[in-house]
Amino acid sequence: MKVIFVTGGAGFIGSMFVRLILEEVKDVKIINFDALTYAGNLENLEGIDSNRHEFIHADITDRKAVLEAMPENADALFNFAAESHVDRSILSADVFLKTNVIGTQVLLDVARHRRVKRFVQISTDEVMGSLPEDENSFFTEESPLRPNSPYAASKAAAEMIVRAANKTFGIDTIITRCGNNYGPRQFPEKLIPLMITNALNDDPLPVYGDGKNVRDWIYVEDHCRAIWEIYLKGKSGEVYNIGARNEKRNIDVVRSILDLLGKPYSLIKFVEDRPGHDRRYAINPQKVETEIGWRPRTSWEEGLKKTIKWYLENQGWLERVRDGSYKEYYRKNYGARLGV
Repeated sequence: MKVIFVTGGAGFIGSMFVRLILEEVKDVKIINFDALTYAGNLENLEGIDSNRHEFIHADITDRKAVLEAMPENADALFNFAAESHVDRSILSADVFLKTNVIGTQVLLDVARHRRVKRFVQISTDEVMGSLPEDENSFFTEESPLRPNSPYAASKAAAEMIVRAANKTFGIDTIITRCGNNYGPRQFPEKLIPLMITNALNDDPLPVYGDGKNVRDWIYVEDHCRAIWEIYLKGKSGEVYNIGARNEKRNIDVVRSILDLLGKPYSLIKFVEDRPGHDRRYAINPQKVETEIGWRPRTSWEEGLKKTIKWYLENQGWLERVRDGSYKEYYRKNYGARLGV
C-alpha cells in the first residue's frame, strides 16, 4: 500500500484531493497534516475512509512536529499547505512568508531526511504575473516568474527552493501550477463562494475595478485528478501547468452566478480595485495534455451549477465558516469600498 503525506489536507483543494484519492485509489493510505487555520476545516473531511486516513493537527513550520509525523520512505509528499488569498497578503504578508516559504523549506528538509520518494509542490499561475489582453498570449512552463502580490511572491519563492532542493540534493520534485479553482467547500473569501454567499443574502456583490480582469477557471476535482496523474507520470525536476482552457472575465462569472440564482444584476457594486491587481491569467496546458494525457472532465457550465447546488444544500457549513474572524476580515477589506 502506498503511503502519502498530504499537507493542508483540510483546506479547499487539499480536502478534495484527499477525498478523491481515497475514493478512487484503493491501495493508498494518507497522512493528513494540517494546522487548521481559518480556511482549514475538519468538516471538509467528513465521510472519508478513516481506516486509510490519519489526521495530524500541526503546522508545517514546526520542524519537530513534521519530523515526528512523516514516515520513513513515504511514497510521496503533496504540499497543499499555504496561505493563499491575495487580499489578505496585501493586508499583512508576514504569515504568507512564514507558511509558504519557511514551511516549504522545512518540508523539503524533513522529506530529504526521511527519504520521501517524490515531493509534489502545489503552486499557482499567479507566480508568472499578468498577461496582456490580446488573447494570443498564454502562460507556459517556461514563462518567467514575475509575481505582483505578496502572496504570489511567496509562492514563487517556494518554487525556487523546491528547484534548489532538486538541483542541490537530488530530491525528486515536481511543481504544478494551476489557475483559479472553484467547487464545493471553498472558503467564502474567494470570488465564486463570496458572490454566491452575498447573492443568497441579497447583499452587494463587490467587483473590483471594471470587472474585466480575466481568470482561467478549473473545477477543483479536475485539478486534483491532474495532480495525481502528474505524480504518477511526471518527470523529476519538471514544472507542469494545469489549465482547463476556460478564460472568463470576473464580471461574466458574477453575472452567471446571479443568473443561476435568479438574482438581479443590480446587486453588483463596482468597488475600488485592489493594488497590483493582475489583469489576465491564461494557461497553455499542452504539456500536461500531451505528456501526461490529462484532460478536464467538467465543463464550466456543469461545474458552476454543481458548485452553487452544493452551497445551497450546505448553508449550515457556510454559516459556520463565516464566523467572527471572517466578518472582521470582510469589514477590513470591503468596508470602506462598500461604504459600510
